Amino acid sequence: MIDMLDYLQSNPYPGRGIMLGRSADNKSAVIAYFIMGRSENSRNRVFEETEDGIRTKAFDESKMTDPSLIIYHPVRRMESGLTIVTNGDQTDTIRDNLLAGHCYRHALNTRTFEPDGPNYTPRISGVVKPEGSYNLSILKSLEGDPACACRYFYEYDAPRAGTGHFIHTYERDGDPLPSFEGEPRMVSLTAPDAETLANDLWLALNEDNKVSLFVRYIDLETGEDETSIINKHWEA
Repeated sequence: MIDMLDYLQSNPYPGRGIMLGRSADNKSAVIAYFIMGRSENSRNRVFEETEDGIRTKAFDESKMTDPSLIIYHPVRRMESGLTIVTNGDQTDTIRDNLLAGHCYRHALNTRTFEPDGPNYTPRISGVVKPEGSYNLSILKSLEGDPACACRYFYEYDAPRAGTGHFIHTYERDGDPLPSFEGEPRMVSLTAPDAETLANDLWLALNEDNKVSLFVRYIDLETGEDETSIINKHWEA
């Protein structure tokens, strides 16, 4: 168990990150997703709410140079109550496969890491089920070798109160950027609501590199959710 805030403060560039877990009072499923950026194109983004989740959007359309890997729907909630969160357009791949009767593993076996060599950014994905259990996965190259795709799946059937699991794209800053290593980090969750957790995480993220943050608490009894979104470009 680690303190996620301390962990983020010590890492200036974890890239994009997904944290799934259970609130300390054991009443809510918890989702957090953030994006960071080093280039002007990556930093020129905001999260915007949609009917079923959020999408990334250019803050200044005139400065957008290549939308292929940075414009997508990170979060989609299905009518079944299942929520998908990813760092790319594989959100739609998972949704479409689930609607067709397949599982998230089947969906991700059709995908690989991003084609942005030499980084070959991993695709990270999460699925939260209505009762609060969740899955995480990462698709990455074999130590930067694009000839080999490695797929890892982690499933958490009975999340513990006040505990989450955190996965991110890059182990640390670098050139090229090294992919995340090992299993998802187990983190403590003490924030009582989405706004508190969002504010805490936002303060912990590197000031120069952070771009946008999404946090949602989903009531496990009613299915109602509380969402907090912070965009650097929209800060007062």
